[in-house]
Amino acid sequence: MGGTSVLTDRTTAQAVHYSDHALGQSEPSQQEQPSVSAFPTKSDLKAQVRTFAQHCAQFKGASIPRATLQILSTTAPFVVVLTVMILLADLAYWATLLLAIPAGLLLIRYFIIQHDCGHGSFLPSRRANDLLGRLMSLLTLTPYGLWRREHAMHHASSGNLERRGVGDIETWTVEEYLKATRFGRIRYRVYRHPLFLFGFGVPFYFLILNRLPWFHALPARDSWKSVMSLNAFALVFYGAFAWFLGPILVLKILTPIVFVAGAVGGWLFFIQHQFEETHWDSPPEWDFQTTAVHGSSYYVLPKVLQWLTGNIGLHHIHHLNSMVPNYRLQECMDALPDLSKVNRLTLMESFRCARLTLWDPVERRLIGFNELRHVAVRA
Repeated sequence: MGGTSVLTDRTTAQAVHYSDHALGQSEPSQQEQPSVSAFPTKSDLKAQVRTFAQHCAQFKGASIPRATLQILSTTAPFVVVLTVMILLADLAYWATLLLAIPAGLLLIRYFIIQHDCGHGSFLPSRRANDLLGRLMSLLTLTPYGLWRREHAMHHASSGNLERRGVGDIETWTVEEYLKATRFGRIRYRVYRHPLFLFGFGVPFYFLILNRLPWFHALPARDSWKSVMSLNAFALVFYGAFAWFLGPILVLKILTPIVFVAGAVGGWLFFIQHQFEETHWDSPPEWDFQTTAVHGSSYYVLPKVLQWLTGNIGLHHIHHLNSMVPNYRLQECMDALPDLSKVNRLTLMESFRCARLTLWDPVERRLIGFNELRHVAVRA
C-alpha cells in the first residue's frame, strides 16, 4: 500500500458511482466522466504540501504590537456588551439573551488567543504565553495546561485512523459501524446528531466536564492540577462578581454566553475536519503534513465572522504550521494564493456537512447514514 496512489482510490470510487447508475440511473456521458489523469498521486500531494510548508514557515513568529492590538480589540467590545447585558438583565432579559450571541462569539476570540498561547505562537516568550493562556482560561473556563497537552496530541494524530479519539469528534469507519451492536449504533447515532452534539454535548463538555479531572485523554493524576487550579481561581474570580452583582445575575449572564461559545466553537471544531473530502489514513500511508493540509478545511466566512473567530477557519494552514499566529494566517494565505484553493468550504456549503457521520475508506470520503445502502450494494 505504501506506493499506492490516490488514483487507485478514486478509480474504485468511480466504479462504485457507475454501478449505481447501472441500477437504474442513466449512464454518465463521456464528458461527465472524470479524467483519471487529473487526480494527483500521493507523491504529488506530498510534493505540494512540502512547498506549502516551506512557504508557511516564513510566517512564524509572534508580534507583540499585533498581539496587544488583538487583546484590546477583543476586550473593549466584550466589556461593552457585558455591561449592557448586566444593565438589561432585570429590565428586558430577552435582550440580554440576544446579546449573549455577540458576547459568546467574542469569547471564542478569547479562546483562539488561549489556543495560540498553548501552541507558543501568540507571544514571543513561552512564559508570557503560558501566563496569558492561563488568564484567558478564566474566561473560557477551559483548563489551560490540560487543554494544551490534549490539543498537542490532536495535532500529532489528526487524520490517523489508528490514533483517533484525542481532541476530535468521535468518527467511526463504515466497517466499524456495520460490525457494532445495535446499542452501539444507537449510541453513535445519538452522539453524531447535530442537536445533541452542538446543543448539548459541546456546551456540557465546557461547562461540566472541564470542571472534572476525569473523562479526558490524560490520566486524572495528570489533569488534576490544571483542572482544580482553574476551578479555584474561577471560584474567586466569579465569586467576586457574585458578591457585587448577586449569584443569580451572574449565572443569568454567564450561562448563555458560555452556551453560545460552546455550541458555535463546537461547530467550528467539527467543520475544520468533518467535511466530505477530508483525509484519513492508517500507518504507514499516513503522513503528517499531507493530512494537516488535506484533512483540514479552509472555512470561508464573512469577514466579521472570520474576525470574531480569530481566523481559525484557515485551519489547513494552522495544522501545517501551528507556530503561525492567528493574526498572520490571512497574510500567509494571501502570499500564496494556491492555499486558498485547498478544501475551500463556504458557510452555506458547510451546513450540509452536519449529515456526514462515517468514514468510507473505499471512496475515501465521509458519508451520511443515508448512504449506507450504497455500501451494501457495493458489498
